[in-house]
Amino acid sequence: MIEYAKITLQNGKEFPVQRFHPWIFSGAIKTMDTSIADGDIVEIYSAKQQFLGMAQYQKASISARIISFSKQQINVDFWTKKINQAFAYRQFLNLANNPQTNVYRLVFGEGDGMPGLIMDYYDGHIVFQAHSIGMHLCRKDITEALIAVYGKNLKSVYDKSSETLPPNYAHNVANEYLFGELKGELVVLENGVKFYIDFINGQKTGFFIDQRYNRELLGSYSKNKRVLNTFSYTGGFSMYAAKNNCELIHSVDSSKHAIDLCNKNAVLNDVTNHEGFAVDTFDYLKDQGKNYDIIILDPPAFAKSKNVSHNAVIGYKRLNQMALQNIKKGGILFTFSCSGVIDITLFYDTVTAAAIESRRHLKLLHTLSQPADHPITPNFPEGEYLKGLAFYVE
Repeated sequence: MIEYAKITLQNGKEFPVQRFHPWIFSGAIKTMDTSIADGDIVEIYSAKQQFLGMAQYQKASISARIISFSKQQINVDFWTKKINQAFAYRQFLNLANNPQTNVYRLVFGEGDGMPGLIMDYYDGHIVFQAHSIGMHLCRKDITEALIAVYGKNLKSVYDKSSETLPPNYAHNVANEYLFGELKGELVVLENGVKFYIDFINGQKTGFFIDQRYNRELLGSYSKNKRVLNTFSYTGGFSMYAAKNNCELIHSVDSSKHAIDLCNKNAVLNDVTNHEGFAVDTFDYLKDQGKNYDIIILDPPAFAKSKNVSHNAVIGYKRLNQMALQNIKKGGILFTFSCSGVIDITLFYDTVTAAAIESRRHLKLLHTLSQPADHPITPNFPEGEYLKGLAFYVE
């Protein structure tokens, strides 16, 4: 039996953990064994020496992330149970073994009881992305767990953690296959729509899985409409608009690589009314943003910490104002924020301010969020990061 080092909390700091919140901040720690290093698995105790959980330690503002609220050995069996539980939930959601959709998020960090870990499934290929040193150090055991759960259906596991780990650790980390490999190009299905996936060179894990249901909703409004998809990446919203018989669809992204993939996806889906532009979205809206019935604004996170949230609000307001000044009467604006520090109320107020300055009247059609394979739990509300609003524009 492995004996783990111990961390003791300040008096009163145990209450969030007892409510199953997985984060322990550095200021909550009273004492810790001197031997503890970044990534170590530790036991957490209250000031009264009550066991609270098993965690992964990292010298940072969030010093420990709890992976189990019961005392146990952290080994391949532990991770196999965790992965099995996550997989069973995706089966419940009709995502695993779905002939129309073979891409989904298998593990969403704290939402699946594995804080600091993201794993996305692409037709048998899994992209592993650790956001904590502890999770990265467990990558081999987690890979063994994936093999145990998926069996022969697992084609490869690719570690793409170098861009998400702390810089002092990441400089020694190389992205690599942990199991198997991809041979040739990868094409996946999402609600019957085809997409090329480049998880090695693409953004994040290769695709923005979190917009699955919002793309489907956009498609339902697209028939005979002129649609502009900004920050399009590889054209997720664009392909749904095209497959639902829009009049035309224009994709705009500053990345030429993204637009090249977007154009490939148009060919893959037999789309003939699509055109991609590798330009800045703000410049495009300023120069060519008129005559669209639907505009989609899905920018990257404008704020990743609270101290820059004000600047993010200014950015969101400017972006939405430009779109509202251009969109045709009776059009629909789909607007999103994936900044975790911008809540839905602030985002709604920001778009409202943009509408007032644009002198456009809005009617709310839908309030949008992330899909269920990016689970939000009552004990970890911070897991809700994607906010979206769909407005009818008078």
